[in-house]
Amino acid sequence: MVYHWQSHNVKTAGVDDMVLLSRVTEDEIVTNLRKRYLDDQIFTYIGPVLVSVNPFKTMPYFTDKEIELYQGAASYENQPHVFALADNMYRNMLIDAENQCVIISGESGAGKTVAAKYIMNYIARVSGGGDRVRHLKDVILESNPLLEAFGNAKSVRNNNSSRFGKYVEIQFSTGGQPVGGKISNFLLEKSRVVMRSRQERSFHIFYQLCAGADSRMEEQLGLASPENYAYLSQSGTYTVEGTSDVQEFQETMKAMSVVGLSDQEQKNILKLVSAILHLGNISFVEDRSNFANVHDDRYLDFPAFLLEIDSVALKAKLTGRIFESHRERVNMTLNVEQACYSRDALAKGLFSRMFDFLVQKVNTAMVTTTPGYSTGILDIYGFEIFEKNGFEQFCINFVNEKLQQIFIELTLKAEQEEYVQEGIKWTAIDYFNNQVVCELIEGRRPPGVLAILDDVCATLHAVSEGADNDLKQKLCSGVGNHQHFESWKSGFTIHHYAGKVSYEVEGFCDRNRDIFFNDLIELMQNSKNSFVRGLFPEVLASNTKTRPTTAGSKIKSQANQLVEALMKCTPHYIRCIKPNETKRPHDWEEPRVKHQVEYLGLKENIRVRRAGFAYRRPFEKFLKRYAIISKQTWPTWRGDPRAGIKIVMEAVNMDTAEYQLGKSKVFIKTPESLFLLEEMRERRYDHYARVIQKAFCRYFARRQRQKQREQAAEIVFGKKERRRFSLNRGFVGDYIGLDNQPALRALVGKREKIEFAETVFKYDRRFQATKRDLILTGKTIFLIGREKVKKGPKKGQIIEVVKRRIPIETIRQISTSTKQDDFIVLQVNNEYDTLIRSIFKTELLSTLNRKLRENFNRVLSMNFTDNMEVSIKKEGWSGGGLRQVKVIAGTGEDPSLKVSGKTLIVSIGPGLPNTMRPSLRLEPDNETLQIARRVVTVVHSNKGINNNNHIPLNQAPARPPHVQGRNSGSTVGQLRPTRNAPPAPVNPAPKAPTNLTATRRDNCYVEPPGGLKKNPSFNRSSRAPPPPSHPPPANQPIIRPIGSQVGSQVGSQVGGFRLPNPGALRLPSVVPGQTAGPQRQQHPGLQTRNSGASATVPASASSQAGGGGGGYTEPQQRQPQQQQQQQDFMRTPDPGVSGVKRASLRKSQLLKHQQQQQQQPAPRGPAKPRIEPKPPALAKARALYVYEAQDTDELSMNAGDVIEIISEDPSGWWQGRLRGKQGLLPGNYVQKL
Repeated sequence: MVYHWQSHNVKTAGVDDMVLLSRVTEDEIVTNLRKRYLDDQIFTYIGPVLVSVNPFKTMPYFTDKEIELYQGAASYENQPHVFALADNMYRNMLIDAENQCVIISGESGAGKTVAAKYIMNYIARVSGGGDRVRHLKDVILESNPLLEAFGNAKSVRNNNSSRFGKYVEIQFSTGGQPVGGKISNFLLEKSRVVMRSRQERSFHIFYQLCAGADSRMEEQLGLASPENYAYLSQSGTYTVEGTSDVQEFQETMKAMSVVGLSDQEQKNILKLVSAILHLGNISFVEDRSNFANVHDDRYLDFPAFLLEIDSVALKAKLTGRIFESHRERVNMTLNVEQACYSRDALAKGLFSRMFDFLVQKVNTAMVTTTPGYSTGILDIYGFEIFEKNGFEQFCINFVNEKLQQIFIELTLKAEQEEYVQEGIKWTAIDYFNNQVVCELIEGRRPPGVLAILDDVCATLHAVSEGADNDLKQKLCSGVGNHQHFESWKSGFTIHHYAGKVSYEVEGFCDRNRDIFFNDLIELMQNSKNSFVRGLFPEVLASNTKTRPTTAGSKIKSQANQLVEALMKCTPHYIRCIKPNETKRPHDWEEPRVKHQVEYLGLKENIRVRRAGFAYRRPFEKFLKRYAIISKQTWPTWRGDPRAGIKIVMEAVNMDTAEYQLGKSKVFIKTPESLFLLEEMRERRYDHYARVIQKAFCRYFARRQRQKQREQAAEIVFGKKERRRFSLNRGFVGDYIGLDNQPALRALVGKREKIEFAETVFKYDRRFQATKRDLILTGKTIFLIGREKVKKGPKKGQIIEVVKRRIPIETIRQISTSTKQDDFIVLQVNNEYDTLIRSIFKTELLSTLNRKLRENFNRVLSMNFTDNMEVSIKKEGWSGGGLRQVKVIAGTGEDPSLKVSGKTLIVSIGPGLPNTMRPSLRLEPDNETLQIARRVVTVVHSNKGINNNNHIPLNQAPARPPHVQGRNSGSTVGQLRPTRNAPPAPVNPAPKAPTNLTATRRDNCYVEPPGGLKKNPSFNRSSRAPPPPSHPPPANQPIIRPIGSQVGSQVGSQVGGFRLPNPGALRLPSVVPGQTAGPQRQQHPGLQTRNSGASATVPASASSQAGGGGGGYTEPQQRQPQQQQQQQDFMRTPDPGVSGVKRASLRKSQLLKHQQQQQQQPAPRGPAKPRIEPKPPALAKARALYVYEAQDTDELSMNAGDVIEIISEDPSGWWQGRLRGKQGLLPGNYVQKL
C-alpha cells in the first residue's frame, strides 16, 4: 500500500477496503469489521462508501494532527477515516463545481450525530477565511450543542438520540470559503415533552436547566430537582452516564450567545422551558358533574407568571373550549381526559415553536446572498424499535426507508442501469429493493398507510375514542393483503427493510391531526411577553373550510423534498453500525451486527463495486479536465472525443484493462488509476504555472535586477571588497532545491515562505567545519544538520534535524571583514554567536535586511572589521569564552585557514575594489550566467545527507553521497539484521499446547495483506524484551459468538475470548460461574482457551462507557435484572419479509452461478506438464515462547507455532516463514524439530 509521506506505517487489522475481501459473504464482512473494531479501528471502506462502527468511547485519532494528515491526501494514502471522506467531498466540490452531500444512515445509537460533528469540524478547519468567515464557522459549530440540547434525548438505545431530523447545508464561495449556511429540521418528537418510556429522559435542556441554574435563576424560575416535575419523573431516569448536565448547560448558554441570541431572548427561552415544566404539575379532578377541575389552583400561578398571562384565563382555557358552528359559538366544558390533552397540547406546542425559533435564529446568523456551491450533511434519526412504538417511530422509520431507497437507487440500481445503457459488458447483481415498503407507506393509488390515516382524521371534528380502531379496520381492508403488512390485536406490523416493527395504533389519529386549539393560541397571543406572542403569529379565522395539514402529510412532503434535494447533489455515504445494546466499548454482538450488514446491503454494494468502475465522466467533461496531460489534446481537442481520451490514457501509460469507453462516458476501473490521472494533471499544471512564473519573473527581473543589485551592494559598498562575478550575478534564492526536499520543508513548516536557502559551512569552537543548510524565512533563520539515530526503530538512519533556530528580530548585528572572504558572524542578543561561511553572502545579507525592514521596521546592523570576535556556546562545566577570526592580506582568491590557539587566521588575496557598483546592463553576460549555473548545479548535485564529519581546514569541504535508508531497494530474501538477537528467556519453555492453530487464528492479530516491506532495515535496540512474567491486564474486549443471547453472560461451549495486548501473553478465558478475579500466571507460557483456566472480570475493573481514548474499557458487571433475558424489543429485530426476500435472492444467485458452471463446455485437457524438481524441504522449528513483533519485518509467534526456517544468521536472528508471512525471529525463542 502506498502511504502519504507524512503518515506512519502502522499495523492494521483486517482489510481497509472490503472490496479486497477474498470471499464476499456476510460472515466475512462481519469478521473483518470485528477484527478492526477490536483493534480500535472503527472505519472501513467499501470503495467510496465509509462504514463506521460506534466504539462507545472517545478515540485518539481526531486531533489536529489527523486533520493535517488527511488534508489534500488521496484516500489510499492513509487509513480509512471520516476526515478522508470529508476532504474528498470538499475537494470535489471545488474541482467539479458541483454541490455535494453526505448521507449518514444507520439505526439509533450507531454514531451518526458524532460523524456529522467531525465532518463539520473538519470542513471548518481546512477552509480559509477572515473574521466574517471565522464567525460563520463558530455559528455552524455551536449550532450543534444548541440544537442537541433542545432536540436530543436519552433513549433506551442511545444516550444522545436525535429526536429530530437535521440537514445542514454549508454554502461556499467559488474559492472554497464558507459564506453562509442553512439548517432544515424535520419532525421534532414533541410528544417526548409530556410522555416517554422507562429508562428514558425528556429533552436534555430540562435536566441541564435544573442542574446548571444558579441560585438567582432558581428563584426567578421556580426551579427544583427533576423528580419534582411530573413531566420528568415519569421514567425515573434523571442522569446520563458519563455526561455532566452542569457542563452541558454552560455550553448551551455559550452556543446561544454565539448564534446571536440576545440576553433577553436567552432569558425568555429559559422562562419558557421552566413554564413547560410547571405546566406538567397542573392536575385535574372530576367535579360532581363529571367535568374537569384543577386540583390545586396554586399550580397555575407560576406557569402564568412565567408566560405573563392571567392564571384565571389559563384555567379557563385548560378546562373549557369554544366550539364554533356555522352560526354560533358554544362554550364546552372538558372532562379530565380532555383537559389533560389540552394541557399537554399547550406544552408540546410551546416547545415545538421555541425549537423552530432557535433553528430560525441559527439560519438568520448564517444567511448569505453570495453565489457558490454547497455541502450538505444529513444527520437524521436512525431506524428504531422500542417496547411501545407509536406514530413518531412510524414516521422515523419511514424516513429511514426513504434514505435506504436513495442508497439503493444511486449505488445499486442506477449504477447497473448506467452500465447497460452505455454498452458496458455487465452481469446483473440482484438485490432487495425496498421501494415496495415505501409504496406501502406513502402510496396514493392504491392508497398507503399515510393516505388512509389522513382520510380517517379528515372525518373527525374532536377527540374521538373510536378513531384509532376505525383506522385499524380501514388499514386491514385497504392494505391488509400486502405482503409487508400484518395486523395484530393492538395495531399493525410493517416488514421494514431493517426488520419487523409492530406499531400500537392508539394515539395515531390524535398525533397525526396535531391540533393546537384556537383557544390556546388566543391565550398565548394575549401574553404581555412579546417573545411569547411572537411564537404565535397566526391570524385566527372562523369557519375555515381548508383541510388542515396533518403531521403525516407534512413528514411525507418533507421527506420527498429532502430526497429531491439530495438527488441534485453528488452523494457520499457513511453507513453506521451499532455493535451492541450495552453501550459499552469492545462489546461485540455478532447476530446484531450481521443483521445490520444484511439489511444495509453491504454485500451487494461490495459486489457491484468489485465488478464496476470507481469513476465515470462524460467525454466532454473528462477531456476538459484531463486534456492538459497531453500536448496533442491541449489546449483544445477538436477531433473525436474517443480518440482524444485514448491519447490522454496513452500519455499516462494506463493499461487498457483499467478503463472502458461507453457511448457517452468514460469508465475508470480503480481509484488508483484515477489518482494517477489527477497526479499527472497536477504536474502538468505545475509545469505550465512554473513556465508562466519564470516568464513573468524574467520580464520582471529585467526591470528589478538592477535595483536589487544596487540595494544589495549598498550594504557592503565602500566597506568590503567584492569577489569576481559577484557584482552582476542574478539572485536565485533557493540554492538547495527545496521543491525536492519535503523533509526539510516539514522541519521549517509547510506554511512558511522560504526567502533564501543555501548550504553553508558552520565552524565550531575548534574552528572545525560542518555543513549546514541555512534556510531564511520571513521571521527565522534555521540551521539544519544531519544526525544518525542511536536507538529506536530507526536506529542507524540519518535524518535531518534543526540544529539552531534564530528569530531574526533577536539578531544584534552581523560581523564580516573588509576583505573578499565569505566569513560571517551571526551575533544574537543574550545568546552565543554563530560563525558561518556563505558563498552567497551578499544575497543573504540583502534578504535579511529586507525582511527586518518589512516585518520589524528596522535595518540590519553591520560591523566591518578584520578582527572579528565570536562568542561561543557554554558546554558543560566549561565557560563560553571568545574566539577570534583574523583576516589578513594574502594571495589567491581561495582563503587559506590556520588555527593559532583561540584565533582563526584567514589569509586571502585582494578582491575587486569596495567602491565598485553593479553594471547598468539588464542582463548579465554569458560568462556570469555560466558560472552561476555551475555553482547551483554543484550545490544541487552534492545535495546529500551530511553525516557531520568534520572537514579539514586545508581542503575545501565536500558533501558525502546519499546514505541509503530503509527503502534502498533490497528484497526480503536479502534481509540482514543489524543488532543481536534478544537473549534467551530466563524461564523454562512451557509445553506446547494442543489445538493451537485455531486459537492463534481466532485470537491473534493477523498481519494485513501485502507481506513485509521491500527493504526492512533491522534498526532495533540492542535487546528485545523477554516474555513478560506479570499477570495479564483485566481490560479486554468481549466477543459474543453467533447464537448467544443478547445480555447473557459471556462464554459458552465456544467461549468468549480476549485479544492480546502487544507483547503480552495469551489470556485466560471467561467462563460463567467463576467468581474469582483473574488468576495470576505462575509461568509466562501460553494459557489457551481450552486449558481449563478461567476468570471473570471483577466489578472494580469497570469504568464508564465513553471514557478516554486510550486503552480498553472493561464492561461493568451486570446487575441482577440485566442477567435476565432482555425484553423482546431490545433483541436483534426479526428480518421479516424483507429478510426472507434477501435470503431468496442469495439462494437464486447461488443457483444461477452453479447453472452457469454446469453449462460451460468442458475445457480441453491441458498439455502434460513438465515435471519440475522438487525444492529441498526447509528446516522447521517450534516456538517455545510467545514473541510479539517489535517491527514490521519481524514475525509474531505463539508458543507451539511451527515455523519454516529459511536461513540462520550468526547474530541470532533467523529468517522464517509462518502462515505465509516471511520475516525475522529470535533464534533462541525456538527449538529445531
